[in-house]
Amino acid sequence: MNNSVTNTGRLLWAGLRALIVLTIVCGVIYPLAVTGIAQLAFNDKANGSEIKSGGKVVGSELIGQTYNLPKKNPNDAEEAARPDLHWFQPRPSNGLGANTLNTQYQLIISGATNLSGDNDKLIQQVKDAKAAVVKDNSTATYKVDPSDVPAEAVTSSGSGLDPDISPDYAKLQVHRVAEVNHLDVKQVEKLVADNTTGRILGFIGEPRVNVLKLNIALKSLVAK
Repeated sequence: MNNSVTNTGRLLWAGLRALIVLTIVCGVIYPLAVTGIAQLAFNDKANGSEIKSGGKVVGSELIGQTYNLPKKNPNDAEEAARPDLHWFQPRPSNGLGANTLNTQYQLIISGATNLSGDNDKLIQQVKDAKAAVVKDNSTATYKVDPSDVPAEAVTSSGSGLDPDISPDYAKLQVHRVAEVNHLDVKQVEKLVADNTTGRILGFIGEPRVNVLKLNIALKSLVAK
């Protein structure tokens, strides 16, 4: 009887010691070590790839934002969003739904529309988006050819949160941005070129333009 109680006590004490040691190692030492290494070696990425403007965090390099005019009636949930044409526009954010938390990008969670390629609703969304791109970006001296509208200008990304557009879509918006902001087209073209990121290592991925970074640069140019 005594041996049985003693053995049970030893097993319980051994289990308790293992629990304490593993809790300290896995629950304290390991997380602190990983956090410390991340902060030292990848400080920017570890903190969410924040983008600052005027000393304030205005967004993340990894999350897209919309650039819309304020609603005429803030309480009207059915009122359609109107793009603010002073800014470069991102790709559509037709994700899985709306929310009241992230008002900059109206999505419940990341995800695409989940509509098939032959879905009537998706087809109509693409047609409407294409017509809007042509209309919004045509100026008195520059007319957008519908065949020049790139795919990402009329479709959302797989995550619905893509922060980048192609250089082609950025260039398509140059004349409109220049006209609305009273800038020279060459100035805006240089702005796009300066904010275009090439392929990783020269062959991975596609050239891209981060819309938030581009609009921050545009804001600075307009201020001058």
